[in-house]
Amino acid sequence: MTSQVSSPAEQAEPADQQDGQTLVGGQRASDGGKEVRRLDRVIIRFAGDSGDGMQLTGDRFTSETASFGNDLSTLPNFPAEIRAPAGTLPGVSSFQLHFADHDILTPGDAPNVLVAMNPAALKANLGDVPRGAEIIVNTDEFTKRPMARVGYDQSPLEDGSLDGYNVHPVPLTTLTVEALKEFGLSRKEAERSKNMFALGLLSWMYHRPTEGTEKFLRQKFAKKPQIAEANVAAFRAGWNFGETTEDFAVSYEVAPASSAFPPGTYRNISGNLALSYGLIAASHQADLPLFLGSYPITPASDILHELSRHKNFGVRTFQAEDEIAGIGAALGAAFGGALAVTTTSGPGVALKSETIGLAVSLELPLVVVDIQRGGPSTGLPTKTEQADLLQAMYGRNGEAPVPIVAPKTPADCFDAALDAVRIALTYRTPVFLLSDGYLANGSEPWRVPDLEDLPDLRVRFASGPNHTLADGTEVFWPYKRDPETLARPWAVPGTPGLEHRIGGIEKQDGTGNISYDPANHDHMVRTRQAKVDGVEVPDITVDDPTGDARTLVLGWGSTYGPITAAVRRVRAAGDAIAQAHLRHLNPFPGNLGAVLARYDKVVVPEMNLGQLATLLRAKYLVDTRSFTQVRGLPFKAEQLATALKEAIDD
Repeated sequence: MTSQVSSPAEQAEPADQQDGQTLVGGQRASDGGKEVRRLDRVIIRFAGDSGDGMQLTGDRFTSETASFGNDLSTLPNFPAEIRAPAGTLPGVSSFQLHFADHDILTPGDAPNVLVAMNPAALKANLGDVPRGAEIIVNTDEFTKRPMARVGYDQSPLEDGSLDGYNVHPVPLTTLTVEALKEFGLSRKEAERSKNMFALGLLSWMYHRPTEGTEKFLRQKFAKKPQIAEANVAAFRAGWNFGETTEDFAVSYEVAPASSAFPPGTYRNISGNLALSYGLIAASHQADLPLFLGSYPITPASDILHELSRHKNFGVRTFQAEDEIAGIGAALGAAFGGALAVTTTSGPGVALKSETIGLAVSLELPLVVVDIQRGGPSTGLPTKTEQADLLQAMYGRNGEAPVPIVAPKTPADCFDAALDAVRIALTYRTPVFLLSDGYLANGSEPWRVPDLEDLPDLRVRFASGPNHTLADGTEVFWPYKRDPETLARPWAVPGTPGLEHRIGGIEKQDGTGNISYDPANHDHMVRTRQAKVDGVEVPDITVDDPTGDARTLVLGWGSTYGPITAAVRRVRAAGDAIAQAHLRHLNPFPGNLGAVLARYDKVVVPEMNLGQLATLLRAKYLVDTRSFTQVRGLPFKAEQLATALKEAIDD
């Protein structure tokens, strides 16, 4: 979904200072006589069984919100099981969307509206819902057996436990089945459309466009037109219910966030989709075919799915039988002159480590995309974490340094992919791109770039001899290096006269012959390290508006949104604090040591047990303060704001 924003960018008002809705500009009456209130932001969470279509419902609401022009941020959250037992707490799937009329950074700490499709969804999410929030419940599911399954002795809709909330009891299932009588569907088939009824109700409640959803449903079920029209009818019935029922006396408007966006064409995009597009764009800019060797693993599989759709751009995708075969094929493609990529998550990185070491030794360009998830081992397959940093840095035998790049937002995954490819091609090295489940599945508006603004990534393959022997003979040395980048030449197999050995055994500098000479090994190890140390990365920038902050908060990866939201809250409360964020984790920016030395306190929030903090202490001898969590969920802005305030006052 794309939309045009043509007004000039203005200074965005401070965002994420609070999660409650703010009434803007009073209220007015709609044509139907119902009150309409204008808000500056809303946080909605859809929750139900993993088979209730909550991800689809949230995705459709998000798409319409993006087309309307709001700024937005999303947080899908779903079970690890393919189909957990219905009506149980482990089987609850949810989708949270934060949208606003100004610049926002996170999916929000707590929902203003919870749509609970059953007792399990209510119980699993009620602890996150603040008092006074709106709760829409599907009363048809609040019968004795479903309630007992999650530990309710009596109905929470009747025992007074929800008195502090604005509860809307709606028989979603009954209303949906009634609305679809004319279609001749079985009750079970009709019940499946109750998520569309809920979507219609919420679309009325928040004045979302409807045309896109109806078009989507007709396209999705094009081969089953009766099902398509039934879903459209359920969607319209939900809208009409909101318009006519007395229980919903108020609807809400959230104006487009025109001032938050520079002029351009925008679309809603998830991190994995942005990363896929970034790889395709990099392939185009490098004028190289893109090859993906991969094995499906959550939450990286969507990249394989997406890239497989783009054969028209010269993309080849290979779904291997295992992780080792996937990266082996990718490294072979790199040897053959392609832009080679392999995608995985933490468990797959462990299996790929030997071949990554081989790529280091062969000095071939390879992008290793690690969409991090909770661990160790299988861990939390559908939850987020950023605990693979030390694995990416050191998780190989021998001295095998690899550059590391980490995007900070879903949209930034596009630029991070281009950056990772730039480094891999320029320096002939494998490169880690560390995203995570939060970025991969979350979404936000993305400004579609102009092709002419993208970097030129074209490379020159070796085409002939590059060295002259003492007797005047011209030969090809596969490890004769570029004096600036220390990159070796990239010789495509089959080029006459450029035959050379490959393999994991140490090579002689220059000639590439097998070498067991201790001095040569020492030289090659230090040269490979110097090549990575010399990778050109920009200096880190510091956001310190007053210039007198004594505390710096430093993050990396997906912590950017929560950290920035927390920093805004701290500053709004009158405290000075500086912020910086790392994209390049190996090598670090050249000015990082000087930046750290300027501040009395350095706080490093991470979704691990302090891995970046450990690296900073070791390299710069700075007493960083870790603030960590490993709950499978992103930080909340209020949680970080409290920690930063305590650090300032300490």
